[in-house]
Amino acid sequence: MTEPALEWDSPMYRLAVAQLDQTAALMRLDENIWERLRMPQRSLIVSFPFRRDDYKTVDSVHGYRVQHVLTMGPTKGGVRYDADVHLGEVTALAMWMTWKCALIGLPFGGAKGGVRIDPSKLSRSELQRITRRYTMEIIEMIGPDRDIPAPDMGTDEQVMAWMMDTYSGQKGYAVPGVVTGKPVEIGGSLGRKEATGRGVVTCVGEACKHLGIALEGARVVVQGYGNVGSNAARIAAAQGARVIAVSDVKGGIHDSRGLDFAKVDAWVREHHSSRASRAPSRSATPSCSSSTARCWSPQRCRTRSPARTRAACARGWWSRARTGRPRSRPTRSCATAACSSCPTCWRTPAA
Repeated sequence: MTEPALEWDSPMYRLAVAQLDQTAALMRLDENIWERLRMPQRSLIVSFPFRRDDYKTVDSVHGYRVQHVLTMGPTKGGVRYDADVHLGEVTALAMWMTWKCALIGLPFGGAKGGVRIDPSKLSRSELQRITRRYTMEIIEMIGPDRDIPAPDMGTDEQVMAWMMDTYSGQKGYAVPGVVTGKPVEIGGSLGRKEATGRGVVTCVGEACKHLGIALEGARVVVQGYGNVGSNAARIAAAQGARVIAVSDVKGGIHDSRGLDFAKVDAWVREHHSSRASRAPSRSATPSCSSSTARCWSPQRCRTRSPARTRAACARGWWSRARTGRPRSRPTRSCATAACSSCPTCWRTPAA
């Protein structure tokens, strides 16, 4: 076997080729086919400029689109936006996409694309300009009968809508089949956004059956809280699992009683990360179980009279969580004579 071309060489590509070599040897695959599958059939590297929002700065970025096998029909694969994306990574992902389609009998070959940018550092308008220019650069490779992009890491249904609009504008009519994962309003499929996360939970459920573990009531930790991880966490929780932690590249959130995903999602939208020093828990602390409690502190409530002071204690902890110190004076709605028994709340009753 010949060595892979240098421009494709990377740890991820070497892993994909090693998997192919091991499988091909076991099944005694014809050597000509074996050699053919070790390299992609088409690879495109593009570079293009885009203008920043200040209308003065112009940066250049690199983009990729790889089609591994064209024999099976149109190629299919996602587009990822990441600061570390490179040709070797995209090639390996295109190879794995070929195996996935072949294993379940889909008439597609594997493909993958990417742009070397950090989407978290771009404004919405900058992201749109990059997406539309990248689409124009690869427009001769894609199409409903050629190659169909899809969302991947760093991209979503909005990016797919921009790609579809750019492609359709060149054709002179709407071509919804050029991408998958687009919004339902312009021809997307219901359930597509949650599909990958649902598949993860389905595989976990089958693994639990094989191992004799009940998914209902099991503690679950999800590493990666993007589109796939967030939906997988919610679906697992809906099936009775207790999701106690989620994380992303910047940090994570943990609560042994289970996470409240409405609060987690609100936090992630605000801070663009799941990193938090105080976990948005499923409920307030054990002693602050009333509906008025808003305590997210991971510490246990130390009140000695939870039945009488739980609302006051919850407000006291909420004040500490938000400001780092209790309020200087009590409020009419919180301070009560019974609050003197709680060492964390205000000790002076309201007048």
